[in-house]
Amino acid sequence: MAEKTDLWQIERELMERGAEILCGCDEAGAGPLAGPVYAAAVILPPYCQIEGLNDSKKLTERKRETLYDVITQKAVCWAVARVEAAEIDATDILSARMKAMQQAIDGLAIRPELALVDGNRDKGRCAAITTPHKLVVGGDGKSASIAAASILAKVSRDRFMAGELEALYPQYQFAKHKGYGTKLHYEMLDAYGFCPEHRKSFLKKWEEKHT
Repeated sequence: MAEKTDLWQIERELMERGAEILCGCDEAGAGPLAGPVYAAAVILPPYCQIEGLNDSKKLTERKRETLYDVITQKAVCWAVARVEAAEIDATDILSARMKAMQQAIDGLAIRPELALVDGNRDKGRCAAITTPHKLVVGGDGKSASIAAASILAKVSRDRFMAGELEALYPQYQFAKHKGYGTKLHYEMLDAYGFCPEHRKSFLKKWEEKHT
């Protein structure tokens, strides 16, 4: 049996060095063909134990929904932000991810001394993480704070895609694929073309075939 990851190790080491207020930050929806990119920032009480907390990608939708409620109840504070598809097209997805994450951090009721940010990038062409931060590759599976942020970002985005966008554009069946490039989504694109929520910069090859 694999040894269980200590999701508080990174935070513990930083707190032992004097850091008091840490937040975790992660984004969701970098890859889809439609919809916004979301980000969340979370400050958890030190050593707060949340049963089942893990990288959002390793959890079922039902488990993520349950954990969303637990995290938002237990967190000292949390915030979610998003950058729309039109801005992703106008800039680039890396810049949009960085902007969404910084906006989520800025949205926290308490200013963190240090943000733990998932990944290995902290700036794009037109946006950057400006809060003091530490990049953690694979952080959503290594840090409790980042794992919590990954779940809030993923659930928030999925709810938006399955709720608001599904209602606005039912023909695309966003509730089923959440904007990702699935076979069904491409079939709907073939049938109906773009809607305002599609990221045209992600669909250049598709567009070339259909013009």
